[in-house]
Amino acid sequence: MPNKPQPVMLPKLVIFDMAGTTVTDQHEVEQCFAEAAAQSGLTATAERILAVQGMAKRHVFDMLWREQLGNAPDIDERVDNSYTVFKQILEHHYETQPVIPTEGCLEAFAWLSERSIPIALTTGFYRTVTNLILNRLDWYVDPAGYYIADDQMVVQASIASDEVPNGRPAPDMIRLAMQRLGVSDPKQVVNIGDTPSDLLSGQAAGVGLNLGLTNGTHSEAQLRDYPHDILLGSLLELPGLLMR
Repeated sequence: MPNKPQPVMLPKLVIFDMAGTTVTDQHEVEQCFAEAAAQSGLTATAERILAVQGMAKRHVFDMLWREQLGNAPDIDERVDNSYTVFKQILEHHYETQPVIPTEGCLEAFAWLSERSIPIALTTGFYRTVTNLILNRLDWYVDPAGYYIADDQMVVQASIASDEVPNGRPAPDMIRLAMQRLGVSDPKQVVNIGDTPSDLLSGQAAGVGLNLGLTNGTHSEAQLRDYPHDILLGSLLELPGLLMR
């Protein structure tokens, strides 16, 4: 997909995905998902699990169980069980394993903050594990769970998939971030993610700049056929791109 000319005006809001984009993920989330699937009797290949990264996780279990069994009478019970097992495995992972920002993440955050450009995070995770990750990184989270920081905080808004009617690839999380931060024009928004669903949600929201990141869970070859304006090798490239 050819790159289009980039706007000179700085954005009013930059929205980042979390796992794989701002939080280092060496396929750990996929491994947690595969373990939960195996423990709960769901058959899912590594390729299928990778293809649905970035989507709301309960929705993924629902989709995969229906692919396996159709509309079986106990499908909802199976989905709930798989999702419960996954949450236990995932929360244990983020409670016990290192949580590290991706290459260039903190530099990009600092560059945006110096220019008073708000930063929002969106994620396919639910709020409990989202807050767990944010707290491990010392990225402020309001104790009540509703996240909207003041202008002294690095990240101004965090949207989890269980806070919107539809997770990715729907645009709901992007639109809620815009609403919370008072940005009405999607053309003034930059969306950045490392999965096909991140890019599809950016397209659905009509953002001004839809960026793919190729050092997360998906490679350049895996992202190039999905809607994007530019594919970045790392977040170190973001400031230079926005200064064009």
